[in-house]
Amino acid sequence: MEATIVRLTDLSVKALPAPAKGQKTHFDDGLRGFGVRVSPGGTRTFVLMHGTDRQLISIGRYPIISLSDARAEAKRMLAERTLGKHRPRSIPYAEARDAYLAECEKKNRPHTVYDYRRALERRFNFGTRQLSEITPQDIYRKLDRIDAPQEREYASTVAKMFFRWAVRRRYIEHSPCDSLPGRKTTSRSRILTDDEVKRVWNAAAEIGGSYGAIVKLLILSGQRRGEITALQISWIKDNGTITLPSEITKNKREHTFPTAAAAQQIIASVECEYSLLFPARGQSERPFSGWSKSKVELDKLCGASDWTLHDIRRTVASNLAALGVALPVIERLLNHVSGSFGGIVSVYQRHSFMPEMRAAVEKWNNRVLDILAS
Repeated sequence: MEATIVRLTDLSVKALPAPAKGQKTHFDDGLRGFGVRVSPGGTRTFVLMHGTDRQLISIGRYPIISLSDARAEAKRMLAERTLGKHRPRSIPYAEARDAYLAECEKKNRPHTVYDYRRALERRFNFGTRQLSEITPQDIYRKLDRIDAPQEREYASTVAKMFFRWAVRRRYIEHSPCDSLPGRKTTSRSRILTDDEVKRVWNAAAEIGGSYGAIVKLLILSGQRRGEITALQISWIKDNGTITLPSEITKNKREHTFPTAAAAQQIIASVECEYSLLFPARGQSERPFSGWSKSKVELDKLCGASDWTLHDIRRTVASNLAALGVALPVIERLLNHVSGSFGGIVSVYQRHSFMPEMRAAVEKWNNRVLDILAS
């Protein structure tokens, strides 16, 4: 780090030249460790260096914070250290983000970590900016740029989790997301009508590609979006079943379910040279991720409103019940264990229900064909 020692006054702070590259810190000759860091763009940030590790803490930007206020804050911080009180050790946003994602990789499913990474890198790209410098206004500005309500709500949730983690790690004192509204927890009850199922299917067919195939498979299988998106060729068996490994299922249990003819035809029609059935564009090791723009296009084409892809799962379950399929079979097919298979039942109930599930998907396959033909 390039640095000099100068007498800091209001005039000298204004006159400090911007370096051609990198950042240059000008320390005050009257208060040890207190100084101004100047960026190539001319941004001036008051800082304080102290401790055996020569930690550099940002106090605030000039002229938002005056020299006198910054010097007073630096003295307060030094006094707190003398009294044995330690402020959080702020680090660059990118460094904290990578550390957080590394921890997530140890306990979360790969596609969950991928979604977290995408939100933190794409929606909240603060780069090398110090965590302590990120304000609630910065977070709101980033969120205001997201048009899709569901995408904005998800990005807000990820940001809250990340900054709460940063507080626990003592990188910051308070989360800039504390003032954000809480996530809506009202349970959805939306079920697509037969006409909406038909319009969504036809719109998905018109869109085509990975997204179109995923939507149609969601309709035919009732499985979760992340599970269908993460499908690998090796999980699809010749007998018409698909086995999802425990690391990608919500309940972390391996799940094998049958598919009927329509789903098998869709899978067979997908041209794929990689292990993933639906890889992201230009990234063969990552699953499809173009959800927001594709959903907007799907809504325009199908004309349905106030619905989510997860509503398809509820629609399938409701239709299966209407077709006379027993609740335990529906729950087994959809890999839902908190109902008929919750608690101690999950320990002793080992019947696979494969024959019953095959009969159920055949009924639903025929029902979908009837809906599309109507």
